[in-house]
Amino acid sequence: MDTINTILSPLYYAVSWIIIRFHDLYSLVFNEDSGWAWGLSIVSLVIVVRIALIPLFFKQIKSTRNMQALQPKMKKIQERYKNDKQRQSEEMMKLYRETGTNPLSSCLPILAQSPFFIALFQVLNHIANNDKVGVLTAEQVTSAREATIFGAPIAARFLDSADKLAELGASLTDVRVVTVVMIVLMSASQFFTQRQLMTKNVDLTVKTPFMNQQKMLMYIFPIMFAVFGINFPVGVLIYWLTTNVWTLGQQMYVITRNPTPGSVAFQQRQERLRKKGKLKEDPAEVEAKKAAEAARATRTQPKRQSKSQRQAGGTHPQGKPESGQPSAEQPKKAQPRQQPKQRPKKSQPGKPKSPNSKK
Repeated sequence: MDTINTILSPLYYAVSWIIIRFHDLYSLVFNEDSGWAWGLSIVSLVIVVRIALIPLFFKQIKSTRNMQALQPKMKKIQERYKNDKQRQSEEMMKLYRETGTNPLSSCLPILAQSPFFIALFQVLNHIANNDKVGVLTAEQVTSAREATIFGAPIAARFLDSADKLAELGASLTDVRVVTVVMIVLMSASQFFTQRQLMTKNVDLTVKTPFMNQQKMLMYIFPIMFAVFGINFPVGVLIYWLTTNVWTLGQQMYVITRNPTPGSVAFQQRQERLRKKGKLKEDPAEVEAKKAAEAARATRTQPKRQSKSQRQAGGTHPQGKPESGQPSAEQPKKAQPRQQPKQRPKKSQPGKPKSPNSKK
């Protein structure tokens, strides 16, 4: 633990300094010892960290798209070199280099903010133990330790005993109700973030194993957050709930403005641009679409005849005779019967001609 504290000591100072600066700001509105002043300081810490990670977020979106587009080629490589794992890895790395794709780029935002998460976790642990940390003074540590949100101290955890919570001036019921609600909200926001990505921003024309992996993660991540959440202090739960909501909104903005081609969001964006007249389409496609719509509008389906109409001579429901059939008012004219032509009889071989026949 001492080694971890030594390594992360600079981050302890950075995290605690940011929290103190925002706490001084919110103390102008709220009581400086209130949970709102300290809780909003943690929310502001998340905002600062996520703004700094915006370039990595866009790099993550780009990498995810590239990985999705490469799935068919990767599948062919796996099938071609399924018995040669070394050659398969070499071909995969060659494909990544040629396309400029980094498989780890999709994890960059999570990896980049992990040190801040660990630092905040340790800062709150020091506050819970009433120990000085970073730039926090003893008075500030005591103030943060006793600050509560809906009756739960920001340094309390779901698994804390009743005696430990009594030292913080809180009841076991209040802490567990608040932590459970926050864990549920945190897991639900993670689920909807992943679901939004799968249902809105995935090219539906390409069916790859990558899509199945993303579907699995859509259910695995919320479960992981729920399991680990019972060990997180309330302040850390505030951190993760805020960052999940931020990710959901940021992802929604990106999907709406720059969706993946072939996805549902891309089709919706094209339709919006078409209605506003901002979409430049190919003239040939426009003419073909107009011709198809005109043909569909002029084409009329024949109406179904009743049984009496069919028996009356197959007249059309509108009173017009069908093509090739006479109407009931105009009977068919009788045509003279033609006599069949008689074929000349052929003389049989060997039979004598009649004596009356002309020579």
